[in-house]
Amino acid sequence: MKITYLGTGAAEGVPALFCNCDTCRTVRALGGREIRSRTQILVDGNLGIDFPPDAYYHALRFGADLSAVESLFITHSHMDHFYAHDFILRGYKYAAGITAEKLHIYGNAEVCKVFAECTRREMRADVKESMTMSEIKPFSVTCVGGYAVTAFPAAHSRTEEAFLFLVEREGKGYLHLHDTGMPPASVFAYLKEKGKRVQLVSLDCTLADRHSSSSGRHMGIEENAQVMRRLRADGVADGDTRFVITHFSHNSAPFTSRLRALEEGYGVIAAYDGMTLEI
Repeated sequence: MKITYLGTGAAEGVPALFCNCDTCRTVRALGGREIRSRTQILVDGNLGIDFPPDAYYHALRFGADLSAVESLFITHSHMDHFYAHDFILRGYKYAAGITAEKLHIYGNAEVCKVFAECTRREMRADVKESMTMSEIKPFSVTCVGGYAVTAFPAAHSRTEEAFLFLVEREGKGYLHLHDTGMPPASVFAYLKEKGKRVQLVSLDCTLADRHSSSSGRHMGIEENAQVMRRLRADGVADGDTRFVITHFSHNSAPFTSRLRALEEGYGVIAAYDGMTLEI
């Protein structure tokens, strides 16, 4: 599997849209890898996790063919993870030569509501026919295109059931732990009891090393280290498993120079926009 990190920032991006703090001013001046758009993941180019407002920018910057995505899994309905308005453009005079004939979107009940609300005014019937929206539940397994995708509960929202995902194909496993505090014990128990093995784990590191900022809805590097230890102790991860930290907030000043210290100290890989890893 090929995992591409199209975006590696939190809700506000880095630099943040309306912010003029020292970090955001510096990032605007430096540009390059210091810029972090909102989080979006592609697996093999045809399976997606989340669809932020920056999806159009990702297609431009990295040459991603978003029309090739057949299965799209949404962690939760927050705007930076599910910008549903853009789906009215998947057809009609807005799009020709679409690579995948059908797009299947999977999410919680709130994601289904947001899709309906955001597309109600402008969605054409012929465009809508090319898409399906399906509600999924925690610990459900969705089999699509040779992948098995398991949804897990995240520790993130009080108003909806946010998800984490395990994506498996041909003996390989990718564990997606974005937008969550310390994952619930039930997630670790399931992975251990089912004998799951993963080669790549993406960790919410919104707080980076700013431990005092913890709200329980996101993680920093110390919580990431706890997750890593638990996965290794349970046999879900081993010495060859790669751990990636991502979903950085501008409040954590995620400059590449600062993140390098975390990479060296904790044995992780700090993601940047456009980074691709294979397992």
